[in-house]
Amino acid sequence: MKGSANTEARVSAARPTSGPEQRSNGSSPPPGGRDGRLLRFLFHLVWIGLVPFALAVVNVWLLTPPPGGSAQPLRVFVGEQQIPAGIVLFTIFAMILWRFRHELPFASAIGVGGRRDIPPKARARFEDAAALLEEAHRILRSRKREVERELTSGEREQVTQAIAALERAMTADTFDADEFDAAHGRADRVIGEHLGRWRKGEMREYAESIGIAVAVALILRAFVVEAFKIPSGSMIPTLMVGDHIFVNKFTYGPLIPWTDQRLFPRLPPARGDVMVFKFPENKEQDFIKRTIATPGDTLEAVNGRPILNGWLVPHCHVGPYRYEGRQAELFVEFLGDKSYLTLYDANPDETMCEESNDCGPGHTCRAGVCGMLQGPFKVAADEVWVMGDNRHNSHDSRSWRGGLGAGVPFEYIKGRAMFVWMSFGPGGGIAQDRLFVNVMGRPKLPGSHEASLQAGLDRCLRERPPVSETTPPPAPARAPSKRR
Repeated sequence: MKGSANTEARVSAARPTSGPEQRSNGSSPPPGGRDGRLLRFLFHLVWIGLVPFALAVVNVWLLTPPPGGSAQPLRVFVGEQQIPAGIVLFTIFAMILWRFRHELPFASAIGVGGRRDIPPKARARFEDAAALLEEAHRILRSRKREVERELTSGEREQVTQAIAALERAMTADTFDADEFDAAHGRADRVIGEHLGRWRKGEMREYAESIGIAVAVALILRAFVVEAFKIPSGSMIPTLMVGDHIFVNKFTYGPLIPWTDQRLFPRLPPARGDVMVFKFPENKEQDFIKRTIATPGDTLEAVNGRPILNGWLVPHCHVGPYRYEGRQAELFVEFLGDKSYLTLYDANPDETMCEESNDCGPGHTCRAGVCGMLQGPFKVAADEVWVMGDNRHNSHDSRSWRGGLGAGVPFEYIKGRAMFVWMSFGPGGGIAQDRLFVNVMGRPKLPGSHEASLQAGLDRCLRERPPVSETTPPPAPARAPSKRR
């Protein structure tokens, strides 16, 4: 776009060695003053940075449909691509505010180009002149050979004199509007006549700005961070239906688009990581689950509780939990250095056992507990196995391949969950208690359950076993080959 927030740097770079400031030995700035740099920085930070950012966030929120809401293509696109849409909206709002920057509040206090003595009606022309000088110097520098070849010495002299006259008018001790207008008009005419073939058009500059914004958005989405929304309850209460989260795609090494290769691979994920991945049975679908078993592990589940290499993952009962008309039981599970909430439909009372004949019909004794057994599952060298935190209402590794079980291949992993940036409740309104919840941080109860369960949650976290007691025994040294 035309102009720049840092026109002072442009004018300074273009200033001739015999200009007025040099005649004063550079000891003091011109009367217009260049002592308001901090004020100018704050002005542009607010109006060209923070305000467009806030407007972009609000518009993304307004355009994102709530669960089961509008099916309009624009709203569906924004709902699925919040980051690219937000960057493009930010760029558009920033360009509009930049266009009207001289009419914004406090614009007169900061001046223009580092000067406060520029009349209001001349401010836009002054910045245009600074942009013209920068463009002219860029052409003369980068196209030097072409200019020397295609312009006569007289034409090059006209350009040099026009630039010098405009620079003198812009850096004079006392700003003379008439002298500036005359110099600006002549420079614009001469530069347009002789250097016009190398200049960029205004529409091209705007198109390039938007194109750069779109490219940045796509690069960020592909390699750094991506937004996802939670459509189902398989991760309740860690993630609620209607949560919108950011996912760090750099954590495990971002996938190179259209390939299964990674940049800087750092796999496998750690046990307890909440990660987004392509569903192995339908790569067009994205799933989000918690990593439970890593390469070489043997995974079993008794009543939904994971058993790793024969070791039962410990948990602590928080209390009864009601959601979507269902009655369940809430626990805190401890795996390594991580503590997270899990939900079970079954009664929390567990029958301890030493042998399977200590349990009732249809139940098996595993890791000292009676229950319904799933597994054992062997985790191959290039995959991890995942479970949802809503253990009895999750379509995860235990039930894939028609109930035989399956893992998530490394090349299907997209990234690790970061935090909730937006959330819509069942009625479509914003669930404020969910905003900025750290998915991998300290377990947090949904607002509707804080009053009844917070004491139990605090007790479980306070009585957490040491990490040495929540770390599973090592897996066998060699993992079996991956099943196909």
